[in-house]
Amino acid sequence: MINFKKYDKENPAIWEGFVKYSKEAKQKGFKNYSANGIFEILRWHTGVNGNDQFKISNNYRPDYARKMMKTHPEFEGFFRVKQLKAKRS
Repeated sequence: MINFKKYDKENPAIWEGFVKYSKEAKQKGFKNYSANGIFEILRWHTGVNGNDQFKISNNYRPDYARKMMKTHPEFEGFFRVKQLKAKRS
């Protein structure tokens, strides 16, 4: 079972960055964007800044996309998501 809530709670900087870069993409006029792209931006910026205090797990990309669309209704449909295969908590 994938425990997104625990991972998210233990790594608040990932959520903050996901929100920041999602909003930047939307402000630049993107109608859709990739959660994968956001994660790679996060990796780039944490690596370049020398701030690698947390590891970003690929397992949670769809969870962050869903959280973004649920928490910020103006992002509904911004990320394309598939049906989840693994049970989440």
